Amino acid sequence: MRTPGRPRWLRAPGTRRARRLVILISALALAAAGAAIPTVVANAEDVSVQAVTHKSPFNCNKTFNANNWTGGHNPSNSIDWQNYGSDAINGENVRATAGGTAYFYNEGSTSYGKWVQIVHSDGTRTRYAHLSSMIGAVGTSKSVSQGTVIGTVGSTGGSTAPHLHYEQRNASGTVVTPRVEGISVPLGTKKAITSSNGCSGGGNPYSAGEVCGSGYTQINQHALGSVGKVFLLYNSSNGYNCVVTLKYTSVGSPSAVSATLQVEGGTVAKDSGNFSYYAGPVKKSAASTCVKWGGSVGSTTWTSGWSHCG
Repeated sequence: MRTPGRPRWLRAPGTRRARRLVILISALALAAAGAAIPTVVANAEDVSVQAVTHKSPFNCNKTFNANNWTGGHNPSNSIDWQNYGSDAINGENVRATAGGTAYFYNEGSTSYGKWVQIVHSDGTRTRYAHLSSMIGAVGTSKSVSQGTVIGTVGSTGGSTAPHLHYEQRNASGTVVTPRVEGISVPLGTKKAITSSNGCSGGGNPYSAGEVCGSGYTQINQHALGSVGKVFLLYNSSNGYNCVVTLKYTSVGSPSAVSATLQVEGGTVAKDSGNFSYYAGPVKKSAASTCVKWGGSVGSTTWTSGWSHCG
């Protein structure tokens, strides 16, 4: 006897099972498709963002707060690097978190103020804003390596206190969750991060080239055991030699260190004292003239014979 108001397919067990099977297959297909789409997108973004790894933008062993704050920060997901404990960030060196081509800009008293954008090898980019100084002139570009000093922390543009505004963007220009020193700093978090940037060479954040300045090329070096190293550089445009001794022990704390340079026929020039990172630069004109060069860290000392006479 027919039950009024009930669809006929509910009374047919075979038909009911068939419809359930079709619905189940359809649901599974939709679920698979839904799962596949986000996976593809996420993987694509992860590749573009993480193909280049980033270090902290500060000197070796420096710790500052990375604040990815919410509530009006523009653009969202960027970091404000701020003071940590008693260490004020104002005036600190700003280093490239990864290598690439750096471009230099100045928005004056608005927005980013003085800022640098670095385009990395995979098309991703980083931005460093509110700088007090930059190593390049506005409108120019420069190839930089990870750890290259690109400027100093300040408070230019639309800033109310010294800090470093920092962004990581994918190849499409979208700001992404920043990751430095292997640490992710998602939106709404604040983390104290210690830099390993520029730590090659015994943890000393400086290089001999940085100390001597533009135009100098390293032509020799001599290790002072494990406590330091003496470097000899030359500037072919003006004929000057430059000697720097870098410390690899008690880095950051004042201790005895020296650098010496003597041009044949002349007196010894020396820089010595209790310094935190290096002695020098000691510079002398020495085109086509032999030199003696050397240095010391603590009780470990070394001086060359007459050399580099050409």
